[in-house]
Amino acid sequence: MKRLSLIKTFKIAFALIAATVYSAPLLAETSNIDNNADESIRSLSITIYKSPSCGCCADWAEHLEQQGFEVTSINQSNMSLIKRQLGVPIELQSCHTATVHGYLVEGHVPAADIKNMVNQSSSVRGLAVPGMPIGSPGMEMGDRKEAFKVISFQEDGSTQVVIEYLGD
Repeated sequence: MKRLSLIKTFKIAFALIAATVYSAPLLAETSNIDNNADESIRSLSITIYKSPSCGCCADWAEHLEQQGFEVTSINQSNMSLIKRQLGVPIELQSCHTATVHGYLVEGHVPAADIKNMVNQSSSVRGLAVPGMPIGSPGMEMGDRKEAFKVISFQEDGSTQVVIEYLGD
């Protein structure tokens, strides 16, 4: 009788060990998938080229930091030269230019749109919000909001509206 109990105990113990051994890699894979998705968003480093006297650029940088970006700001006295060197189309230019994971970001582009571009491995050269629309990130002025468009652009200069934000 004791021998039968001992065999049952070994079978149960073996079954539990096998279940643990075979399910552990699956649990680890699932865990890694979730962590990698969070990590890709957490590890977004962005470099902003801006005029030393521009306050809205600092506000936009703060918006990005609040959304999880690691921001490096570089003051430049000749922003036109930077934009020309990086290849920002003239008609899309704004006050600051940024680089993130090989993409260009021009102007007050919302952090969520930048994350979408990077996480989708988009084939575009970059995103832009031309001008300085009131109510865009970094250009907040109370409750006032102007409509603005986030525009993608390619190396060849072609553009496409990605999203349109409505104003008041």
